[in-house]
Amino acid sequence: MTAPPISDLNDRARDVFRVVVESYLDTGAATGSRTIALRSGLNLSPASIRNVMQDLEELGLIASPHTSAGRLPTESGLRLFVDGMMQALEPSAEERSAIESRVSQPGPVEAALAATTAALSGLSACAGLVMVPKRELVLRQMSFVPLSHDKALAVLVSEEGAVENRVIDLPGGVDPSALVQAGNYMTAMLSGLTLGEARAKIEREIGEERALLDAVSRVLIERGLAVWSEDGDRRPVLIVRGQGRLIDAADAAQLERITDLLDDLEGKQEIATLLDSASAGDSTRIFIGAENKLFSLSGSSVIAKPFRGRDGRVVGVVGVIGPTRLNYARVVPMVDFTAATLARLMGRG
Repeated sequence: MTAPPISDLNDRARDVFRVVVESYLDTGAATGSRTIALRSGLNLSPASIRNVMQDLEELGLIASPHTSAGRLPTESGLRLFVDGMMQALEPSAEERSAIESRVSQPGPVEAALAATTAALSGLSACAGLVMVPKRELVLRQMSFVPLSHDKALAVLVSEEGAVENRVIDLPGGVDPSALVQAGNYMTAMLSGLTLGEARAKIEREIGEERALLDAVSRVLIERGLAVWSEDGDRRPVLIVRGQGRLIDAADAAQLERITDLLDDLEGKQEIATLLDSASAGDSTRIFIGAENKLFSLSGSSVIAKPFRGRDGRVVGVVGVIGPTRLNYARVVPMVDFTAATLARLMGRG
């Protein structure tokens, strides 16, 4: 059911509805008419409040979990509240500092993204997410370390200082000096190139017989570049941090839904597709429950915001996933601030 516009509610209905929603977000429990009478400050009897609640229920904004209970907001009701009634709370100085300190840490960009996402997860008590495009490593240095007669460790150092190792098979009868020659050649000739550019240059040099390499060194270089190029195609674009916080924040009634949500988080490609849909435009996107098919069973909410790089193009999306009962007024501005902070990080490149 589509929620009615906020203008369709009179002041009395808005006040009652706000108490139901805020009580639910605070406690997770249904709210009855007597509680509303005490909390709302309205000069209304419980019977009058029940009449208002009946109207709100007919509009699809609240519902009763069972016959004798109070009322809970529906997903349509949460959407109306978030879009038309929520009063955002800006992150505190401590929260801003916690996020910014992770971005300023030295090291590869991926490490800063992961650390920032972990900070966002901790502050929001949700699972933190960040998605960035696939990025090819840029070579600074490469070497080969013998492990056995038929295995060697190919060591790659990127321009960002990241060190990665891969085991490769050695051609028969390889001499240790060939390992040194191949590593020196790659460092001298391919430094500053992406893996794709390096492979193209090597193929061109060998094809034109300009590469001063023997046959064994050529094989070593081709295998070394191949293992990273193949791995780069599978390099994850989605970082998820803080799944355990979802369980920590859940009560017994929520555990089954949280288990479903954790299963959803294993489908990273589906989540990446969802976040990609949030990358259009500049606004924060909020998906509540069944508004997105991926989380219809777990009853979860996603808050996501794109961030831009130095050239103004969208370079990633950051956000959180949690139960529909989360503090939207606090978490939405926190996601906004994290996106702005990551934009500054990506703008340094």
